[in-house]
Amino acid sequence: MKKIELLVPAKNLESGMVAINYGADAVYIGADRFGARAAASNTVKDIEELVTYAHKYNAKVFVTLNTILFDKELEEAEKLIHEIYDAGADALIIQDMGILKMNLPPIPLHASTQTNNYDLERIQFLDDLGFERIVLARELSLEEIRKVKSKTKAELEFFIHGSLCVSLSGQCYFSEAITGRSANRGMCAQMCRHPYNLVDADGKKIVLNSHLLSLKDLNLGKDLKEMIQAGVMSLKIEGRLKDIGYVKNVVSFYRQKLDEIFASNNEFTKASSGKTQIQFEPDPEKSFNRLHSDYFINGRGEELVNKNSPKSMGKKLGRVRLVMSNYITIRTQEELHNGDGLCFIKDGEVLGVRVDKVDGNHFYLSDISKLKSGMEIYRNHDHDFNKKLLADKSVRKVAAKIEITEIEGKLSFILKDEDGLQSNYVLETLPEAANNEERAISNIKTQLAKSGITMFDIEEVIFKSTQAYFFRMSELNEIRRTLFEKHEQHRIKSFVRKDSVMKIQDIPFPKTEVDFTENISNEKARQFYKEHGVIKQEEALEISPEKVDQLLMTTRYCIKHELGYCERFQGAKNTPPEPLYLEDQNRKYKLSFDCKNCLMKIRMVGGEE
Repeated sequence: MKKIELLVPAKNLESGMVAINYGADAVYIGADRFGARAAASNTVKDIEELVTYAHKYNAKVFVTLNTILFDKELEEAEKLIHEIYDAGADALIIQDMGILKMNLPPIPLHASTQTNNYDLERIQFLDDLGFERIVLARELSLEEIRKVKSKTKAELEFFIHGSLCVSLSGQCYFSEAITGRSANRGMCAQMCRHPYNLVDADGKKIVLNSHLLSLKDLNLGKDLKEMIQAGVMSLKIEGRLKDIGYVKNVVSFYRQKLDEIFASNNEFTKASSGKTQIQFEPDPEKSFNRLHSDYFINGRGEELVNKNSPKSMGKKLGRVRLVMSNYITIRTQEELHNGDGLCFIKDGEVLGVRVDKVDGNHFYLSDISKLKSGMEIYRNHDHDFNKKLLADKSVRKVAAKIEITEIEGKLSFILKDEDGLQSNYVLETLPEAANNEERAISNIKTQLAKSGITMFDIEEVIFKSTQAYFFRMSELNEIRRTLFEKHEQHRIKSFVRKDSVMKIQDIPFPKTEVDFTENISNEKARQFYKEHGVIKQEEALEISPEKVDQLLMTTRYCIKHELGYCERFQGAKNTPPEPLYLEDQNRKYKLSFDCKNCLMKIRMVGGEE
C-alpha cells in the first residue's frame, strides 16, 4: 500500500508534540536561524526532543532552512545543517541552491515551495537534480499535478489548508521593496493583507479601500482523495505561527478525513503508527480562517479574496432576524454561548461584538447599534469550542497485546504492538500459586490492560501459563510500567532514518540567463547556476539596488477576473481603461496582465512592462 503523509506545522516543541498527538504523520519546524518564518524558531535541542517523540510513532520531523543566504552566513548555515542532521531530523527543506554546494551530511533534501515550483520545466530540473521531494506551488490544479506526477519521480507535497500567499512562492518582493523586510528571508510584512484603491488609466477610482490582494484561506478537505490519486503523497497544512487550539482542531479534522479514505480504499494507508481518540468534533471553520476557498485545485475559482478584511471571520452563523432594543435574534442552526465573539460586515468594514448573555434565541450583545436585520453574521470566537480544545488532553495510542507465558520456571510478559515490534519482561522467580485461579487471571488481565496516559492501547491480554499466580496490584502495576517503558525505548531505537543518497546531477538549468527572481544571493548559489549552464546572472533584490519599475509580485490570482473584468474567461466588455493601478496612502503600483499565461504582475510605478 502507498503511504500517505499528513504534514503539520510546528511553531515550537510543544505544538510539534501536540501535532503528533493529534494525528500528524510528520511535522515541519524551523531552526533558530534561516527559516521562512523568523517568528517560529527553535533550538537544535528542542528539535532533537521533538524527533525522539515523533519517532516513537514512526512519524517524521522535517526542518525548514528555506530562506536565501548571504555569503557571511554560509559557514554558519552549513554548521547548522550538520547539527540538524545529528539531532535526528528526517529531512531539510531548502530554497537556496547554494546549499547544494556545501559539504552536507546525508540528510534528504526537499525543494521548498519557495523554489517556485510552478512550471513543469523547473520542477523537472529539481527532480532530475536529485531532490527527494518537491513542494509544489499552491496555484496548481489537479490536472497540472497529474501531469507533474507523470513526468517526475520525486515525492510530491502539496498544501491543503491554511493561509495562501497571493504571489507565486519565492517571487514576492513587495515587502522587501517597500519595507526592507524580505519574504525570502523570513520577514514578510504581508503587504498583500493591506487595503488598496483600484484606479484605472483615467485616474478613476473603481474600488476604494479594499483588501484586493488578501486571499481567503485554503481548505481542500473535500478534494483529498482526488489529490492522492493525482500523485500527491504528502498533504501539508500551513500555519507555523498558529496556536495550539488551531493545531488540535485542524489536524484532527484532516486525520479523520484521511482515515475515512483509507478505510474504504486499501490502496493507501497512513504513514505513521497509532491513533488518537479525541473528545470534540473538529471543525476548521471554528479556528482562525479568512473564509475558505479551494483556490486553483479545480481550476480558476470565483471570489478568491475577502475584500473586507484580512482578519479571521470564523464560521458563518446565518443572518440577523430581529434587532430589538437590547438583544438580537439570528436565523441559525448553531448554538451560541456566553463569551462568543461575533462579527459582521458594515460599509465594507468587519466589526465585532461579544455575546454577553444567551437566553433561548435572544442574544444580548456588547453593542448592537450597528446591526440590522438581514445582515450576515459570523462567529470568530466560539467560547465553548475553544474551551474544549484547551481542555482536551488526548493521547495518541499504539495498539498492542500482552501475552503471558511460563517457560522453564520463568514467567514472561511479552508486549507486541501493531507494527510487529515486541518487548519482553521476564520474572525470574515465580510468585506463589493463586488460591482462586479465575479471579487471579482476571485481576492480571485487568491491571495489565490499563494504559492511562501512556502511548499504548492494550487491546488484549492473553494468559497462556498453565498455572495462575497471585500478584499484588502494586506488583502488576510495576510490571506494566516497566514493560511500557522498555517498549517505548524499543520503538525509538527501532526507527530507521532514511539517509539521502542524493548525487547532484550535471544537468542544464532550463535557462541560460536568469534575472533577480532566481534569488541568487551568495557565491555558492552563483557557482551552482554557472555549473548548470547559466551564462548571465542577476543578483537577488536583497543584495542589489531596486529598479525604477521594480517587479513586486507575480501571481496567478487576477484582480480583473475577481471583479468580473476578464475578457478571456468571463467575456467581459466595457472594462475599465488600462493600465490599472493599486494605490495606498503612500504609493501607486502598476498592474499588468499576461492573459496568455493567466498571470498578473505588480510593479512600482515608473516604467513600462
